Amino acid sequence: MKKIGIKVGALLLVSSMVLSSCIGSFALFNKYEEWQCSMTNNKYVNGIVGLILQPIVAPVCCVVDALVLNTIEFWTDQNPIAMNQQVMGADGRLYAVRSTKKGYKVTAPNGEVTQFIYNAKKNAWSVKKGDLSLELFQFNNDGTITVNLQNGETMTVGNNEAGMQQVQQAVAAQGFFAQR
Repeated sequence: MKKIGIKVGALLLVSSMVLSSCIGSFALFNKYEEWQCSMTNNKYVNGIVGLILQPIVAPVCCVVDALVLNTIEFWTDQNPIAMNQQVMGADGRLYAVRSTKKGYKVTAPNGEVTQFIYNAKKNAWSVKKGDLSLELFQFNNDGTITVNLQNGETMTVGNNEAGMQQVQQAVAAQGFFAQR
């Protein structure tokens, strides 16, 4: 009986270390789910293929996420699967987006790097491109957002759709949006 107790205790100790981040982003499973739902333009075909693949692929993805990827994410704050994304820009080109500890790093097709950095102390986001750094906006304690406009002025708006429209109008009035 004593040997079983020691084995169970050792197993629990090892499990607690290995599974220290079982609540993570589950990026591998989410990527599989996204692929499975959009593999064809026909939702019925996607459903049938999903019924065939789900019992095999989903458990493997969940186990790999829980044991390996979420543990890596817990200890390093970076998930190897979730970190790198390809995003189609408004100009039709693919941009590489990489998650970092402090925000996002966007690499343009020509190699130009733009970083979006979150400052937890100020609860603010800024953008950095080369030597130029600019605070974009800050979340205020009263539920509003203070936005820094390109002309150096600031405006405080509500954290809602009406506030976003106010910012869009202010930026458009300054002539920063190209007219079609």
